[in-house]
Amino acid sequence: MTKGIALVGCAAMLALVSGCGPKVDQQGFTVDPDFEKNLQQKLLDAKPGSVIEIPAGKYALSRSLSLTVDGVTVRGAGMGKTILSFAKQSSGAEGMLVTGNDFTIEDLAFEDTKGDALKVNGVKNTVIRRVRAEWTGGSKTSNGAYGLYPVQVTNVLIEGSVVKGASDAGIYVGQSNNIIVRDNRAEGNVAGIEIENSNNADVYGNTATGNAGGILVFNMPNLPVPGSKTRVFKNQVFANNHANFGAKGSAVSSVPAGSGVIVNSNDQVEIFDNDIKDNKTANVLISSYYSTGFDTKKGIAAAYDPYPENIYVTGNRFSGGGEDPGNPTLVPLKAVNGGRLPDILWDGFTNPKLKDPGICVQNGAAKTLNADGPSKFAGARIDTGRNCAPPTRLPAIVLPEAMTKDSGAKS
Repeated sequence: MTKGIALVGCAAMLALVSGCGPKVDQQGFTVDPDFEKNLQQKLLDAKPGSVIEIPAGKYALSRSLSLTVDGVTVRGAGMGKTILSFAKQSSGAEGMLVTGNDFTIEDLAFEDTKGDALKVNGVKNTVIRRVRAEWTGGSKTSNGAYGLYPVQVTNVLIEGSVVKGASDAGIYVGQSNNIIVRDNRAEGNVAGIEIENSNNADVYGNTATGNAGGILVFNMPNLPVPGSKTRVFKNQVFANNHANFGAKGSAVSSVPAGSGVIVNSNDQVEIFDNDIKDNKTANVLISSYYSTGFDTKKGIAAAYDPYPENIYVTGNRFSGGGEDPGNPTLVPLKAVNGGRLPDILWDGFTNPKLKDPGICVQNGAAKTLNADGPSKFAGARIDTGRNCAPPTRLPAIVLPEAMTKDSGAKS
């Protein structure tokens, strides 16, 4: 055999020889009629300590997967190699629903789920590592709401993951405690990363770009758990100027396109050592419930605190942004700062029972615009009285050691 013929090899003969590897159809899907049934059976039969390996391939699934057993790891060959496609999904509310404690999932992808890509609900100790959740048709209102979606979870680690196209939040952690979200990429979602009604979170090393809003720290009314104590640091948050494609009437649909980091009705939030730039509304927004445009017809629970308090912005690198607010009502405020909104925009609502809301900015030349929302912007001004700092800084989040052990990155 000549050298040129030898180079043809197995890969060039797949169409002729069935023994070279798994068969692939014209759409690129691995031909395995029993894959879905076998995978769900493995999830049903799993025992604590089970590791379910999913080989490389692009697999078509028609219904949601579910896991209820504690102590299970689901592992693929890489988020670009093991792809679970739900483009043909006919039943189920999400790609995968997990209700087992001590769950780890890594090195695979969920594509085109009908609803949320991966939901983990009401458990302890969840690790989501190098998982991609993507809607491949681009950013559309008809896409699933959430990509990676742990809710009511104690101890959460989301790292090295990628989420694109979610019609609400790409990475969302809700009503949870003790959280690390690090080294992820969120792009083309309505909200890139959102920490909502959660306590004790570190969000760092992430890239949020091309979303309507980059990183959100929210407290919503009428949920059983209020949130506080979030640190947002060492992130790249730039050019989050995508049109807001959230479902009409949803809370996230009120996020103005062009928002970098938003704190809404949350307390004890630190925003530091980030690179935040070119977000056309503002690089940092601090707001109360009263500026959101959320549905107020139902009222709010008596215990709900609608005001942001004890917010510290320091040591960030700001540039660009503020020139084209996504919310038209903010456009007149540009005149207060010479034609653009400054880096920090605060709606100015404060709790009348408190002497000071603790909105503190120590960030070099960065300016803070107090929009005077209570008076419908009549007293909007650059607020020079925000030069303060909290008496103590928030501590780093520490997770159980077993959660942070990594078997190694896969492509």
